[in-house]
Amino acid sequence: MRRVAAIAGACALLLVFAFAVWIWSRPERGTTGQVSTRFRWLGPNDRIVVDGFDDPKVRGVACHISRAVTGGIKGGLGLAEDTSDASIACRQVGVIQIAGDLRDGETVFDERRSLLFKQLHVVRFYDRGRNVLVYVSYSDRIIAGSPKNAISSVPIMGWVAP
Repeated sequence: MRRVAAIAGACALLLVFAFAVWIWSRPERGTTGQVSTRFRWLGPNDRIVVDGFDDPKVRGVACHISRAVTGGIKGGLGLAEDTSDASIACRQVGVIQIAGDLRDGETVFDERRSLLFKQLHVVRFYDRGRNVLVYVSYSDRIIAGSPKNAISSVPIMGWVAP
């Protein structure tokens, strides 16, 4: 009986540790805004959140990503699995300066969408023939991938100060 209690305690401790790592590993970005999409009697409402982020290797490009966030009690505790729905828009906002080599498929942004199994990724490609940066957002799962994705293109053009 003591062994079962010890195993249960170890499992509970492991879950608490995994939850803490998940909370602390979430990237901090600038939240641009959010809109409520479903009222919940208990816990926060379901909503769509829009965050802005910068490409760490490309100055002069700003990206915004919107994604669904599940509310309710599980959502308020960070235990709900959010849907794979996301949309991305990236634009040139200044002179584009590329720091270092750009690798196709390089991760620009990622965020956990569930406690253990799902992540939202943004990767970058450089279409040299068209001189365009291409950003793709997609969701993955350890067990099975998701076909849901979104794309945004940024042509590299000269920039005239306003």
